[in-house]
Amino acid sequence: MTKRIYSLLALLALSCWAAFAADIDGTWSAQVQGRNGPQTQTLTLKADGATLTGSIGGGRGGPTNISNGKIDGMNVSFSVVREFNGNSVTQEYKGMLSGGDLKLTMSGGRGGPTEIVFKKGS
Repeated sequence: MTKRIYSLLALLALSCWAAFAADIDGTWSAQVQGRNGPQTQTLTLKADGATLTGSIGGGRGGPTNISNGKIDGMNVSFSVVREFNGNSVTQEYKGMLSGGDLKLTMSGGRGGPTEIVFKKGS
């Protein structure tokens, strides 16, 4: 009987994890402050198990693929490598799904860490 309960709990936990991962799939957008005022940043994500792939766009040069993407329950992380004047700049994004929002902290590049709240598109 105890084995059956543990199996049921494990299946329930796996189902919840898969539901969170599925919720991240799609297009997200956020307003971020740019040099010339606010601009829309678009994030397209797809989860495959714990692996997260996609792209981010809205800056100069069009969309950029994300790398090292991971999703663990509600926690999300990925990197973006951008080229500026012949130099590679890596930006790290870490945060979590919270309700209908994807709250991320971006670090790397210019300035200190920046909080960005993405909303899922319809």
